[in-house]
Amino acid sequence: MIPANLISKKRDGHHLNKDEINSFFNGYLSQVVTDAQMSAMLMAIYFNGMNDDETFSLVNVMLNSGTILKFPQSNSYICDKHSTGGVGDKVSLILAPIVAAAGIKIPMIAGRGLGFTGGTVDKLESIPGFDVSPDLDIFKQWVEKSGYAIMSQSNEICPADKKIYDLRSKTGTVSSIPLICGSIMSKKIAEGISGLALDIKIGNGTFMKTKEEAIKLGSWMEKIGKAFNIKTDLTYTNMDQPLGRFAGLSCEIKEAIECLKGNGPDDLMTVTLELGSKLLLQSGAATSRSDAINLQTEIINTGRGLKSFENSVETQGGRLDKFDSENKPKHEAFIYPEKPGIITNMNTESIGWSLVELGCVMKNNNDILDHTAGMEFLRKTGDQVKHNEPICRIFCSNEKKLDTVSRSLSSAIIIGEDHPRNNPIIY
Repeated sequence: MIPANLISKKRDGHHLNKDEINSFFNGYLSQVVTDAQMSAMLMAIYFNGMNDDETFSLVNVMLNSGTILKFPQSNSYICDKHSTGGVGDKVSLILAPIVAAAGIKIPMIAGRGLGFTGGTVDKLESIPGFDVSPDLDIFKQWVEKSGYAIMSQSNEICPADKKIYDLRSKTGTVSSIPLICGSIMSKKIAEGISGLALDIKIGNGTFMKTKEEAIKLGSWMEKIGKAFNIKTDLTYTNMDQPLGRFAGLSCEIKEAIECLKGNGPDDLMTVTLELGSKLLLQSGAATSRSDAINLQTEIINTGRGLKSFENSVETQGGRLDKFDSENKPKHEAFIYPEKPGIITNMNTESIGWSLVELGCVMKNNNDILDHTAGMEFLRKTGDQVKHNEPICRIFCSNEKKLDTVSRSLSSAIIIGEDHPRNNPIIY
């Protein structure tokens, strides 16, 4: 293999065969292919896409570069949920304990922040002592004990994807559909699952800005799931504004706990219960969507969902008794509207980049996250606002970063005179 030849071939719009995909991507894992060469290939794929055979080959390379989990002793349905990423999306933190309380097993391999979207693993690490990097045998024991467990991608699971995942964020190739599909589906298949519920985000706060793009991505995911014998259900949800009341790191853990206590905001709980219903129906734990919604509501109301969360955190070494004391931000500021009126639009991607600036997502591998950082949205799209009433609270432990974001954030929240079109939470 000559890496430059394969890069040129893809750059010029030609398709790579299975052997070429295998040799190039495995070559990157063995350091025969350099970061610069992989960056060039990622950009060529970004502009020219991949066909079915190329995409399936990419998934295979990533999948077979590491270990595939198996749960031969479990009689439970094994499944997972995945979101394509948004701002304030903490659904996994709420859904996993609820579904586990219904008797389903969820071995969730979650990601860190990518681009302007926060990572589930980064949020969980705000819990003192929480272990996101266990050996795989320990991880499987956690799943069996608690019903679910969440870990970061290890060197044992899809190591080819892990290495490429880090490079995509630095090279502006995050939103490539084949690369998204290859990354997500390889990790999910490696979990040893039988079913998957996918939350495909649409809107200005995610990588898929239009319904057309999202449907294209969803159809690819479904196609890959079918090819690898995974039941795959799709849900398309709105990401034209942050999901829930909070976005950041530890503040999203706090909001997830409130949701499990029955105090969750409508938009966040609507998405959570819809996705949970898909998994309950797949498993046979519910026979209709209404039954699935009622079962999840009962699990929340009886406290079983919160207990499931607390048990899992304890199993993974987390100390919720130290959570509040170690996640107090040192500084906060309030954002006021530039004029009275109605919030007609929120530039959610811009809000996401402000969260990056606050320290909620790493820009570089050696960055240190600020787990105290985040935002509280006091008003959202469609709300009436007054000139002297704050619309957003921002907080972190770095005063300079807080000042920088304070000066820029107000322009991301558009004030007008007319009520905006009421887009659905779930399309």
